[in-house]
Amino acid sequence: MFGLRLNDGREVVAKVRSYAPRLVGAAHVHRHLWGAGFPCPEPTAGPVAINTYWVSLEGLIRGGAPLIGDDRAPALYTAALAELIRLTPSVDGLPTLVPPPSWAYWNHAEAGRWPRRDRVDEDLNQESDPVWLTGIATRVRSRLASFDIPSVVGHADWWSENLRWVGHNLHAVFDWDSITAQPEAILVGQAAYMFAKTTFELDGCAPGASIEATDQFLVAYEQAAGRQWTEEERQVAWAAGLWVAAFDARLSRFEDRGEGFAELVRRDAPERLRRAAA
Repeated sequence: MFGLRLNDGREVVAKVRSYAPRLVGAAHVHRHLWGAGFPCPEPTAGPVAINTYWVSLEGLIRGGAPLIGDDRAPALYTAALAELIRLTPSVDGLPTLVPPPSWAYWNHAEAGRWPRRDRVDEDLNQESDPVWLTGIATRVRSRLASFDIPSVVGHADWWSENLRWVGHNLHAVFDWDSITAQPEAILVGQAAYMFAKTTFELDGCAPGASIEATDQFLVAYEQAAGRQWTEEERQVAWAAGLWVAAFDARLSRFEDRGEGFAELVRRDAPERLRRAAA
């Protein structure tokens, strides 16, 4: 990804990456949201195939900052996510939005417990997991698979660096390659864990939201969306967040970064599993 100034004076960001099937569908959603006035970069061109890469251009947005360590963060992040989901087009009218990014790909059909990561050859399944992590992943995947309702379009990478704020006003949302389609409770549950991630890392992974902050996010989302969730939706949301945490723990251990992050996930897992009814 790099910046360019075009001959007409416009400043754009060029994104060059390997192909993923969801890129074309994600670009459709990006253009739709920009046209609806949602705060995001203007999609300028692409994605188009150039040799073995896919390239797109989007307008450069300056200013804004991540919203970190703010008591209002859960409510503000949920309001933005609820508005994004409200404005997105129906899944049925879009090119494919699967597979999602690897950390959200709990329902993969590949051999092994863990999906293959985007644009990475290493297989997370090539080494054995500790019993506690195997148990978490197995129970969470089973809980999510039992939740059979239609998908909506949403953002699978709802973390602090992908949203910029001016004060408490949303300035821009980035990373539109991470648009995918899953049931609303699953998308929101993933975001409820991820939104508190920062650039600070523990053993190679950024810690997600605490149990308390996750709960605040989920409660605030129901208010922002204007609909009371069922108990099953709340359970599934907790399971979805724990899947992301478990995937990150596996990644941290795979990269031999130490056990600090994995231990953080292991410590919180019993309460998250309880709330997920997994």
